[in-house]
Amino acid sequence: MIAAPAPGFMDTPLAALAWTGIHMSPWKLIGLVGALMFGGRWLVQFIASRRHGKPVIPRLFWYMSILGSVMTLSYFIFGKNDAVGILQNLFPSFTACYSLYLDIRHRGWKRDRNSH
Repeated sequence: MIAAPAPGFMDTPLAALAWTGIHMSPWKLIGLVGALMFGGRWLVQFIASRRHGKPVIPRLFWYMSILGSVMTLSYFIFGKNDAVGILQNLFPSFTACYSLYLDIRHRGWKRDRNSH
């Protein structure tokens, strides 16, 4: 019988959170922050659209999409090893990268804020 390998640092609960009763590994923290980043992009889009009075997707939306996707993708690849989570986060990261590329190509790096 082969023994399971000992958990590494990224799989060990964070000692700093022990007093709270929360058992969270660094991988889980990365996954949760990534999920919050990915979900929070809609708040950024909502605020930008309210300011302009029309639907607007600011560049920060794409940065948050990419960062959130990469963080949750890394959690599902390295932390949880879950094929469903990997597929669920792999495709949005490519889409967000391509949309950011198009945004930069269309408006340039220093775009006019009123050109939405």
